[in-house]
Amino acid sequence: MALAVLRCTAVRIPIALYALALIVRGLLFGLHPDAAYPDSYYYVDVARALQTGHGFNIDFIWSFVDVGGRIPIHPMLPIPSNAHWMPLASLVQLPTMWLLGPTPLASSLPFLLIGSLAAPLTWFVARDIGSGNRIALAAGVAVAIPAAAAIYMAQPDNFSLYQPLGTAALWLAARGLRGHHWSFALAGLAVGLATLARNDGVLLGAAVGLAFVWDRWRGGPAGIFGAGATPSRGGRRPAIPWRYAFGCLGLFLVVMGPWYLRQFEVFGSLSPSSSSGRILLIRTYEQMNSVTSDTSLAAFLGQGIGPLLESRVLGLVSAIQIFSVLACSVVLAPFVVIGCWVRRRSLDFGPFFIYAALLFGASGLLFAVHVPYGTFLHSAVALVPFSFIAGMEGVALAVRWVAKRRSSWQEDRATRLFLAAAVATVVLNAALFAALANRSWDTDHDARVAAGAALDAAGAPRSDILLSADPAGFEYFTGHGGVVTPNDSLEVIHQVAQDYGARWIVLERAHIVGPLTPVIESRVRPSWIGQAIFVRPWHGPASGDAAADNAPELAIYPVCTSVADNRCGGTVP
Repeated sequence: MALAVLRCTAVRIPIALYALALIVRGLLFGLHPDAAYPDSYYYVDVARALQTGHGFNIDFIWSFVDVGGRIPIHPMLPIPSNAHWMPLASLVQLPTMWLLGPTPLASSLPFLLIGSLAAPLTWFVARDIGSGNRIALAAGVAVAIPAAAAIYMAQPDNFSLYQPLGTAALWLAARGLRGHHWSFALAGLAVGLATLARNDGVLLGAAVGLAFVWDRWRGGPAGIFGAGATPSRGGRRPAIPWRYAFGCLGLFLVVMGPWYLRQFEVFGSLSPSSSSGRILLIRTYEQMNSVTSDTSLAAFLGQGIGPLLESRVLGLVSAIQIFSVLACSVVLAPFVVIGCWVRRRSLDFGPFFIYAALLFGASGLLFAVHVPYGTFLHSAVALVPFSFIAGMEGVALAVRWVAKRRSSWQEDRATRLFLAAAVATVVLNAALFAALANRSWDTDHDARVAAGAALDAAGAPRSDILLSADPAGFEYFTGHGGVVTPNDSLEVIHQVAQDYGARWIVLERAHIVGPLTPVIESRVRPSWIGQAIFVRPWHGPASGDAAADNAPELAIYPVCTSVADNRCGGTVP
């Protein structure tokens, strides 16, 4: 009878957790069905290009890092896609697009279904590493409604892919350290799929590789390259034989090999956007969208030791802040620390600790400038399940400590109560961030839908190219290809318009580069920009600056780059 009950529990609870996660993600999708920000726009646009037979080619430039960080010698559209971002988030949309057409549901459904696996997976992991049923259930529910990250789990972005894949990779590697050979080999498959979703998957691979190295090292000198020490020689045999390590690497290459071959064939580089070093050598994020900034190593080092160290420290601090909100729901942070401290020598948490150290280290040393703009957030979702397990263990440990010192506390009852309270804080955190994000996303959605209607009313054919701050977003809502407005002078922006034959420029108050601010505020209007054909008023708070307060939320202007184009009412320079 007891065995039957255990088997029933082992089936019902993970199914219930998956259902809960799916319902939560479905509700969030219902609040905002469309893609909502540049990453998700991009993945949907690439998927639609694939679905319509255009292959990995797109008719917009979301950032000039896609074309080398400069205006190309031969500017053209379309361009090969995925010079910067990985393809899995687009590929998983294809089956549902073929069934349902290029609809928001078709784009989001795979992410709802796949991302929901993280909740039951967390439950399995917690039980496997000995956390106990109560903590496993609390952590599983928390991952089903993962605090500030919840709102992103309904988006067609790599969050919902990277979280279960990253968690699986860390768990399988930990099982390998405990002697489960095939688990370690399968970790390579999980790492490969995670890397196909996000470039930072290589950090997961590094964590798995370092776990193997540590396993060999702790076996003594004979364990580094050989079979390892044996108990009779006073040592220990490594848990992971070499053949399973090669199996791990082989499965990674099975997944990533075809994509790496494509990248090398199309771009001549495995990582095209970072091959020049530009991604790592920008000094401010504004340089990411500049085609004239000096992003050489000499300029990076020439900023001086003070600004260089300051940017690294700020990047690390931003990463810690994001982690505190994302993976600790703020109030759980001390309990996560407690749980991690108690587990500091645990093989089960070893790969997690290694990955966390690599991610925080890379965020501070390499990607510091990018951390506040989503780089860390995307990668840190793989830390969330283990963090919630550690946090729930920390709550239970804290309750036990207090119960031993307060006779009025009943440990079992108090543990249940405080675990429920911990989960409640995660749920409230999720609701708060969903409300804040949806308000902003709805504003952008309404403005861009209105912009598409205005372009149609103006008779603009789909072949007309737009200049905008978010070409992927305008491709998504309007069907017009486009080029990002670089964060450079008006003369350079004009050059980009000429080179790509742009017909319209769309300016948004909330997403605009500095040189174009005087244009939307009607302080300056170059002769190559005509009168606005559409203006969507802004209704925000007043700042006291009349020109800024009267600037619209969004405006569309004709762009004239040839003498024959008289829409701008002046002489084309």
